[in-house]
Amino acid sequence: MKMTMTRRVVLAAAAATLAFGGAAQADDHQMLEQLHFIVPGGAGGGWDGAARGTGEALTESGLVGSASFENMSGGGGGVAIAHMIENAESLDNTLMVNSTPIVIRSLTGVFPQSFRDLTLVAGTTGDYAAIVVPADSPIEDMDGLLAAYAEQGMDFAVGGGSVPGGMDHLVVAMVMRAAGEDPTAVNYIAYDAGGEAMAGLLSGEIDALSTGFSEAIALADQGEVRILGVTAPERVPAYDTAPTFVEQGIDTTFINWRGFFAPPGTSDEKTAQYIAALEALYETEAWEEVRARNGWVNIWNPGEDFRTFLEAQEQEIGDLMRQLGFL
Repeated sequence: MKMTMTRRVVLAAAAATLAFGGAAQADDHQMLEQLHFIVPGGAGGGWDGAARGTGEALTESGLVGSASFENMSGGGGGVAIAHMIENAESLDNTLMVNSTPIVIRSLTGVFPQSFRDLTLVAGTTGDYAAIVVPADSPIEDMDGLLAAYAEQGMDFAVGGGSVPGGMDHLVVAMVMRAAGEDPTAVNYIAYDAGGEAMAGLLSGEIDALSTGFSEAIALADQGEVRILGVTAPERVPAYDTAPTFVEQGIDTTFINWRGFFAPPGTSDEKTAQYIAALEALYETEAWEEVRARNGWVNIWNPGEDFRTFLEAQEQEIGDLMRQLGFL
């Protein structure tokens, strides 16, 4: 499954945003003095990294005065979404980070809400997916993984930081289907967040892990995991020693967007400020440092463009999940 996301730079909006750095003293309404980020999962996962990386770059670039972060895991992200909705009137200057799972988990009924229940701000980055094994695993590549799977069957466990039928599971299914295996037969072990899933891998609870590429890079740099394959169409310059699935004869690609949502009822004026600040961020050195460090891909889907993209993704992923028997 391929998802193409194009960043469209709106020069007028960017110019207006950059102006509030100088105009802030004159008009407080034009300055984001602080932002509070809600993270729907635990520390160490992809959502956590996206929120903290964005907050870091916004403050270091001077676009936001200060940033704070709150991890609110549970319910596959549903606890945080419910919090945003139920406390909308009291959540000033608050953004929730999310990604493809908000579409998947709404489709599967993990929680009753959907992206339509929130104020859509913008899709900002993409992260490829990866399958990794412990650094000391005898499995060296995808051929080795498929051989181990063929030998062990249901005893071979692949984990992920999402519920069964969630994004990490879906990535495993896409990879195994492209490799000629039955995608519904894989023994998938679900964890509540990426950090917990990685701990399960390193403790030997699972044999391989489906995770975000940026998370895999961090653990590979520490010498704890070996990256077997990445869902990019070609090797990613940020970590070009990691092979793609495509180059190993497994024809599948995927990119997980990450973006931000405000509470329902957020004013158009405030939403425009959020959008403008995030767009201006692309032009800063602070953002490029964070982006490159994490291996993220820049995307840009603000406001109604974000809604159009999410509706299309909802249809695309729903069709695939029905084909795979997840719906």
